[in-house]
Amino acid sequence: MSTPGHGTPERRSFGHGDGRILLGHGSGGRLTASLFHDVFLPAFRNPALEAAGDQAVLSLAGTRLAVTTDSFVVSPLFFPGGDIGRLAVCGTVNDLAVGGATPACLTAGFIIEEGFPAEDLRKVVASMAEAAREAVVEIVAGDTKVVERGKGDGLFITTTGVGLVPDGLRLGPGEIRPGDQILVSGHVGDHGVAVMVHRAGLEPGGTLRSDSAPLTGLAQALLQAGPGAVRCMRDPTRGGLATTLAELAAASGTCFQVDEAEIPVRDEVRALCEMLGLDPLYAANEGKLVAVVDPRAATAVLEAARSHPLGREARWIGQAVEGAPSEVRLRTVVGGTRPLDLLEGEQLPRIC
Repeated sequence: MSTPGHGTPERRSFGHGDGRILLGHGSGGRLTASLFHDVFLPAFRNPALEAAGDQAVLSLAGTRLAVTTDSFVVSPLFFPGGDIGRLAVCGTVNDLAVGGATPACLTAGFIIEEGFPAEDLRKVVASMAEAAREAVVEIVAGDTKVVERGKGDGLFITTTGVGLVPDGLRLGPGEIRPGDQILVSGHVGDHGVAVMVHRAGLEPGGTLRSDSAPLTGLAQALLQAGPGAVRCMRDPTRGGLATTLAELAAASGTCFQVDEAEIPVRDEVRALCEMLGLDPLYAANEGKLVAVVDPRAATAVLEAARSHPLGREARWIGQAVEGAPSEVRLRTVVGGTRPLDLLEGEQLPRIC
C-alpha cells in the first residue's frame, strides 16, 4: 500500500506525545494516514496524489500509466513462504494489479549494512528474479547503497513499478454503490502471523506460510469475467482486511456490512492470534485481494476467482448497504455487531 488513508482528507492528529515518529506511523493504519495527510500531501499536493490509491494513474502521450513505489523492511529477512526479495517484487506488482494495470517493469533500490553476508544477498536477489518471472515483469534498473555497520538492519529494499492501464477502465472507491458485493480471494492473516511466529521462534506446526504471491493473473481474471462490473480492488497488506475495508468505506462514503462467519481464517492463524492477543482481521496479507463487485456479475466473478490458483478459497463476505456512511459493521459469529475501523497503532511491526 503506497498512500494510506484513502478518502480521509481531514487533518488528523500527527501522533502522540512529543510529536515524534512512532512505529505505528508505518502500520498502514490511522497513524500512517495522519502522516500522509499532515506531512506528505500538503507538501506534494497534486491530483494523482490526492486520489490516494495504491498506485497513481497518469495519462502520458496517449497512454495510461500506473506508477507505484514501496519499501520493504521485514524482520526476519527470511521466513516460511518467502523473504524480503519476494515481498519486494510481489508487493509492488500487486499495487499495480489491483489498479487493473499490467506490470511493465520494476526498479529496485538496495540499502545494505556493512558486513551483511554476500550469500544472503545472492539468495534475496535470486528470490526477486524468481518472483519477477512469476509476475511476468522485468527488473530494469536499480541502485545500491551501503551504510556503516550498526547504522542499518541488514537489508532494506525499495521497488518502484510501472504498468499499463487499459483505456476506459475505471476502478476506485468512488465507483462503489449500495448493493455491491464484497469478495475476498482467500484466507486472511497468513503472512503477518507467519512472520510474527517465525520472528518469535515459535513452532506453529501445520503448514502456516506467508501467502506472498503476484496477483496480476487473478486481478485480470476478475476484470475479464465481469467487464465494467468490478468497482474497486485492493490488496489488504499492512493493517489487514479490517483496515482495507475501513478505508474503502470511508473513501466511497458507503456503509459496509460484513459477516465474520464468511471471512476465511485458517484455524492455526486464529489459534495463534488468540494466544497472542491479536486480531487476524488486522494481520497483513501479501497474496490476497479484496474486490467490490456489481451484484449482477457476482456469479461470473466468483467463478473466475475460484478458477485461478490464487483464488480457490474466494468468498463473498458482505456488501455495501444503505445506512450510516463510511462505516464497516461486522456481524460477529455470536450474533452481535461491532465496528471495524482503521488499525490503531502497530499490531505487528515490520511485517513487510
